Amino acid sequence: MLDKLASLENKYDELENKISDPEVIADNSRWQQMVKAHSEMGEVVGVYRSYKKALGGISEAREMLDGKIEADFREMVEAELKELEATKEALEKRLKVLLLPRDPNDEKNVLVEVRAGTGGGEAALFAADLFKMYTRFAERQGWKTEIMNTNFTDLGGFKEVVFLIEGKGAFSRLKFESGVHRVQRIPSTESGGRIHTSASTVAVLPEAEDVDVDINPNDIRTDLFCSTGPGGQSVNTTQSAVRLTHIPTGIVVSCQDEKSQHKNKDKAMRVLRARILDRAQQDQKDKIASSRKSQVGSGDRSERIRTYNFPQNRVTDHRIGLTTHRLQEILLGDLDEIIEALVTTDQAEKLRQVD
Repeated sequence: MLDKLASLENKYDELENKISDPEVIADNSRWQQMVKAHSEMGEVVGVYRSYKKALGGISEAREMLDGKIEADFREMVEAELKELEATKEALEKRLKVLLLPRDPNDEKNVLVEVRAGTGGGEAALFAADLFKMYTRFAERQGWKTEIMNTNFTDLGGFKEVVFLIEGKGAFSRLKFESGVHRVQRIPSTESGGRIHTSASTVAVLPEAEDVDVDINPNDIRTDLFCSTGPGGQSVNTTQSAVRLTHIPTGIVVSCQDEKSQHKNKDKAMRVLRARILDRAQQDQKDKIASSRKSQVGSGDRSERIRTYNFPQNRVTDHRIGLTTHRLQEILLGDLDEIIEALVTTDQAEKLRQVD
């Protein structure tokens, strides 16, 4: 590990020199690639340098303790040595995590698709709650949210809502949210006060760039239609809504939220690219042996991952056995506790596989 880190530090220093070279700066594309690579190495190199500093401090402290020093000073050096060794151990763990193979999608924006599942109108209302939860979480992170497509119900819920979250590391934080989210509560429409169980599904896709997916325009069928509102009624007389069908995969995307046909088509293409990339990556994941799947879960969207129990103010993530009684705070976007636990569990599983 130390050899790898030393090599990485050398490469980091080389890039630092090159990105200030006028010849490299003149080639904007090359310069941007180098700046990006330099930035990506920054954290691990910084931790490695702190680690080397701790090692140096430990060596000096031990040399002092091997010599003849006064009792009071010895006690102080021993306390410093203990602190440095704890720091060294913590930095070693951090370096192991940082050297794990990176998910190439981690820094990308994400498309989140929330759909009502079993439970009728109550499931649609819960889909709206999940939409609010994720958009509020995005706000807390300083990320930007853009709605791509919506399909409302008469009661104000969503049959489906697709939205884009733009922000550094958005996929790395939200990628474990894919799956079935279950809610247990008394519906507002229930006069008998009985607890119902409903569900909505969440899919989190990395936003695909043009270079990620090569789409032949001849493989796309475009249909235009009038936008519809709750209950299916037409809300305008112009054919501004767009439906794209990718013929080779059969993937269909519709967008109708914008008044402009051009804007709807642009949004639909962004969603289509993400779904095609996701399909390709899912096919690749399916070829991996089940023994290598993360403890957090395979990302299978039919997997029940979390239950939101209103009577007990309880949220349980079934993959990692985490239960918290902070349901209202979580629905207001305070997801950090759950997300950190999922990320930590995933990292621990990957470290176990490496070891």
